[in-house]
Amino acid sequence: MAQAILLTGQERRRRWSPDERLEILEAAFAPGANVSEVARRFDVSTGLLYTWRRQALSVKDGPAFVSATVLDVPGNGDGCAATIVVDFANGINVRIASGALCDLAAAVMRALK
Repeated sequence: MAQAILLTGQERRRRWSPDERLEILEAAFAPGANVSEVARRFDVSTGLLYTWRRQALSVKDGPAFVSATVLDVPGNGDGCAATIVVDFANGINVRIASGALCDLAAAVMRALK
């Protein structure tokens, strides 16, 4: 009679929901964070973290992971207080007023990234 061995328990390949991935990526790539320490804390390989980040950043029209800081930014003196201020790494500064159309703001952001 042949024998069959059943392996039960945790699945060998783990699965993470998009929300879990986002939480892990935000922790790993926060300013001052150590990717290796975060990987150990969540029991994820560092290579997988970099793969997830590359996939998130390669999405053309979908959301991407960016760090944001909420600041109290005073107006620039022209009477138009900005609702959103975006500082790009290349030095470009974009102010989007509260009355701006969403499609226009999105088009400007896509053009400048």
